[in-house]
Amino acid sequence: MLSAIAGEVAFKGARAEEKPVHTMLQHLANHNGQEPTVIQNGWLAFGQVRLDRPAPSAKAPGPLIDEDHEVAVVFDGRILNRDELCTELAADYRFRTDSDAEIVLAAYHRWGTDFVQHLHGHFVIVLADQRRRRVILSRDRLGAKPLYLAHANGRLRFAPTLPALVASGGIDTTIDQNALHHYMSWHSIVPAPRTLVSGVTKLPPATMQVIDADGQTDETIYWQPDYARSTSRSDWSDRDWHDAIRQSLETAVQRSIVSKDHMGVLLSGGLDSSLLVALLAEAGVQDIATFSVGFEGVGDQSGNEFVYSDRVAEEFGTDHHTLKIGTDELYAAVDDAIAAMTEPMASHDVPAFYLHSQAVAKHTNMVQCGQGADEIFAGYRYHRAADGVDRQEVLPTFLEAFEDHNQDDLAGIVNPEWLAPSDVSRELLAEYLAEPGAQTSIDAVLRLETQLILADDPVKRVSNMSMAAGLEAFLPFLDHEFVELVITCPTELRTDQGGKGILKDIGRELLPNEVIDRPKGYFPVPALKHLQEPILSQVTEALQAPEARKRGLFRQDFLDQLLAEPNEHYVPTGGNLLWQVGLLEMWLQRHGLG
Repeated sequence: MLSAIAGEVAFKGARAEEKPVHTMLQHLANHNGQEPTVIQNGWLAFGQVRLDRPAPSAKAPGPLIDEDHEVAVVFDGRILNRDELCTELAADYRFRTDSDAEIVLAAYHRWGTDFVQHLHGHFVIVLADQRRRRVILSRDRLGAKPLYLAHANGRLRFAPTLPALVASGGIDTTIDQNALHHYMSWHSIVPAPRTLVSGVTKLPPATMQVIDADGQTDETIYWQPDYARSTSRSDWSDRDWHDAIRQSLETAVQRSIVSKDHMGVLLSGGLDSSLLVALLAEAGVQDIATFSVGFEGVGDQSGNEFVYSDRVAEEFGTDHHTLKIGTDELYAAVDDAIAAMTEPMASHDVPAFYLHSQAVAKHTNMVQCGQGADEIFAGYRYHRAADGVDRQEVLPTFLEAFEDHNQDDLAGIVNPEWLAPSDVSRELLAEYLAEPGAQTSIDAVLRLETQLILADDPVKRVSNMSMAAGLEAFLPFLDHEFVELVITCPTELRTDQGGKGILKDIGRELLPNEVIDRPKGYFPVPALKHLQEPILSQVTEALQAPEARKRGLFRQDFLDQLLAEPNEHYVPTGGNLLWQVGLLEMWLQRHGLG
């Protein structure tokens, strides 16, 4: 079941209001006819609404209350070790439902605030303990599920999307200078806890907040593994590592098999998603459904990689679905994709993920996806470039590949009143790269990506667009136990063969060689890299709209140059700069923000 949670907590003796919670949940309901369930109990108002399309007899989700212990919880996500926990906790907790939310209640009853350490899966949890007069917020380790927060007038509101939270009213929607700096420096990525909106933050991954009835907050990072070689595995051979990583990945894939009859895979034809198909077949899943998407080419740029996904589908006999999207269809979906974005995401593949998810949801409500493999297996060129670089010198190596604009660049792009007083983006990267707990320069870069960037870039793209379609996405490569193993693996085993060497060797045992030895591919959407009509007019209108002129984020001479040369300015990662700034304005205007 895929659902969304929202709520309000009032502090210092105030009473929480139900109306804002209903408003947020109605905003999240995707017009699917599902009615929210809201409970109000003095200083708490919690609610939940189903996002997928249930069977007629399905019970509506809602907050769960343990009246014996005076604890209430709202839960979004899935606990993948629920059966083991249920067995372990049954000795001193009497279960009344088969819900994951009750597993959380029982775990809290047994372990207190340490309960989250025992949960395996993707989730956000808001738990209210009436006796102890405290509220506990928690997010999964790798940030697959989001939780947005707004503190105002002695109240805390929470929701899984920023627009839903703002729809509840009374929230400061001015633009955050530092977040704008990140957005323009890092191809639209704004890492937690900031968002582009000053009055809204987001709970970082692997974080628990405990807030008492007076509003005092204690925040803990509950998972922060070392990116270093393990002394307990110092005598492992290359083959030992190979076997352990394959077994751990098999386990991660199997944990994500909720139903052997309804599991799909978003199949790009690359190594990562192809491995998921192979391991699902190995695990005995019948009639695996695979879904590939492609677009019209523009110029010399191909818009699909069907030759590879078709080969994998043929090899494993999957129920294969190929979605071919014309440029006109893609452009027509841009408005809906922007409406679904919980934050502005300028990566050109986001509207593609939106259309892909909408199409997949007609066939299944659960899919596995390959996101995260590159970030733990050193899959990008700049990972290999960091090999052997002194830890003190790794920042320039990373910036060369990752940074769109530095402080001097932004002074010519952003109007002075919106420009952060220093290069806050570089400062944040330098801080993360310098922290202890990463053995080599590559380890430091991979840790930065998995702990700072991953949740707000590739993970957010797929999770946000799948949620909008009522589709539940599983990310086996981000199973936290699998990640804990891989990050201790010798870096040379990961950087070998042009990156992801040990994963490619596992693939050679399961997949056709042409899938493994192919050039590294990306989700190609040429029509949003090379802008043409009618999307070019839509971007132009947004940047010249009265709201944009009043806001005045960007210097007029910069905008004039972009509009005069719409396809001449690209960021290092390949995105169109006009699309990046235009998308921001289109998103702000679509949601009435800033």
